[in-house]
Amino acid sequence: MRRLIFTALAVIGLATGAGAQDMAKHSPAGFDSLRINIPHGKIDTITYPSKTVDTTRRALVYTPPGYSKSKKYPVLYLLHGIGGDEFEWLNNGHPERILDNLYAEGKLVPMIVVLPNGRAMKNDRATGNIMAPDKVQAFATFEQDLLKDLIPYIQKKYPALTDREHRAVAGLSMGGGQSLNFGLGNLDKFAWIGGFSSAPNTKRPEELLPDPAAAKKQLKLLWISCGDNDNLISFSKRTHDYLDKYAVPHIFYIEPGVHDFKVWKNDLYMFSQLLFKPVNVASFQKMTVLGIPATTNIRSSRYPQILPDHRVAFRIKAPNAQKMQIDLGKKYDMTRDAEGFWTVTTDSIGEGFHYYSLIIDGLPVADPSSETFYGMGRMASGIEIPFTGGGYYDLKDVPHGDIRIKNYYSTVTNSWRRLFIYTPPGYDVDQSQKYPVLYLLHGGGEDERGWATQGKTDNILDNLIAEKKARPMLIVMADANIGTGAFSDNPLKMFEADLKKSIIPFIDHNYRTETDAKNRALAGLSMGGIQTLYSGIYNTDLFSYLGVFSSGWIQPAQSAIADAQYDFLRKNQEKIKNNLSLLWIAMGGKEDIAYKNCQTMLHQFDDLKLKYTYYEYPGGHTWPVWRNHLYNFVPLIFKN
Repeated sequence: MRRLIFTALAVIGLATGAGAQDMAKHSPAGFDSLRINIPHGKIDTITYPSKTVDTTRRALVYTPPGYSKSKKYPVLYLLHGIGGDEFEWLNNGHPERILDNLYAEGKLVPMIVVLPNGRAMKNDRATGNIMAPDKVQAFATFEQDLLKDLIPYIQKKYPALTDREHRAVAGLSMGGGQSLNFGLGNLDKFAWIGGFSSAPNTKRPEELLPDPAAAKKQLKLLWISCGDNDNLISFSKRTHDYLDKYAVPHIFYIEPGVHDFKVWKNDLYMFSQLLFKPVNVASFQKMTVLGIPATTNIRSSRYPQILPDHRVAFRIKAPNAQKMQIDLGKKYDMTRDAEGFWTVTTDSIGEGFHYYSLIIDGLPVADPSSETFYGMGRMASGIEIPFTGGGYYDLKDVPHGDIRIKNYYSTVTNSWRRLFIYTPPGYDVDQSQKYPVLYLLHGGGEDERGWATQGKTDNILDNLIAEKKARPMLIVMADANIGTGAFSDNPLKMFEADLKKSIIPFIDHNYRTETDAKNRALAGLSMGGIQTLYSGIYNTDLFSYLGVFSSGWIQPAQSAIADAQYDFLRKNQEKIKNNLSLLWIAMGGKEDIAYKNCQTMLHQFDDLKLKYTYYEYPGGHTWPVWRNHLYNFVPLIFKN
């Protein structure tokens, strides 16, 4: 036998300074009000020669209360949006009030703030068609104006610290895109970067950070924020997703609001307090106010929301309910507000897909805000938790196969039954090519839809085939719910008969298949794993590859069935050895509810000298585990 154990390690790096992020998650009332009885900074208008634009350009400079030319200061360059200029922040956001108030509360490191015009062209006014190509291009040209003209001028005229560790850039909308583009593109110049509601001018993440590992070493703070109802939030999210994938520390801050200064003033309030101080990376994921709607939500539903640390926030209106809970692995009591909304935020939830229910006055029901999935023996809500290692089941720009739904007549049940069938990319192109077939079985409380929807079988196979890690194959997902008492001898025999007499003949008749055992595999999870043990081991003349996921004979309920199979194995050792190319058994770690039964079965296999490969992936008895099992099993089959 061969045993493989997969272990996941999470490593979090901490910068020094634990107290820097002990701050509120949102600005309080009055944070942007003019306060008379506090020291105030000063705003001046400057002009500087621009060799980039070949003209004299203008900017505003804010110097903090108590400013002295005998001291050295870090510098923040604060950029406006596509419809603004150097006065946009001053006229609409009043950064001087926000910063003065924070200085009075002792929350800021004294800094110089430069508010430039990010439209680097001779006529840089926000007039006429602000979306004209030359004006849009001028925002990109500003990168050179900033680096070669404005920064040198500020350092010449003001007591500015000149190293990258004391220079920041941030901006709103178009200026947010500029900040990310210029800051991440020039990490030798900027260590502190903030994108507020960044616009479509933001480069794709792969262009922004082609070397994530190098960026981790250089960045002090990367802040990405957006209002939850901002139509441009997708640009911030795609950057966040990329950073998350490569474990680049950053703050992804989602707040209530749209694309306006109410949001951007709060962003400046929050971002500025973090600048030029020791940062605690461990606090980054907990700073956001809101999360991102789950991809499993129905269209336009804002909840449930997934927070960066994978906690889940629920908000449901049920004014007449007396008690509400969320059942997501464990039960969470919800709290009702005066408007009849019930809310709760869960603990951090593990990767991938999970079923959940609303419990309203004791009755479990599906959440109307979520897509529903057949699981737990009924239609249930499901939620997809992002997973940085889950790229193998993402929808990617590769050739795609199809999921086809076919009805067949079962001579065993004397009824019409349904199959979900994956055909690989190009199946309909070359009519002469034949394919091996994997018959893939669901678990208890699920049906033929499970592997296609919850399991993401098509994405997993498309990606493996595109990477040439798996042979193109058909995957047949059958409804294994047959007979009564799913784990007793009778339904196991009935499904074996249906598989042999109805399903396989239907597939071989209607699809271009290789029909020998070397080109046929059987695998399943949980209940489907037990059916694989039964139908597979008794029929190695039909199946040369067997995959048993999170399963094993249930003791003591199936002890008679198990003993009969062990006796069969003992009497047919040579036949099974010659027929079976792979018996692959996988578990979800010790937390898998089938773990003990599986280990008992493996001891019997060891005594019988039955060859198998054993694999573990932590996560228990859940779909994230079974997706991983399928991903690791498929490349091993049909190697002949």
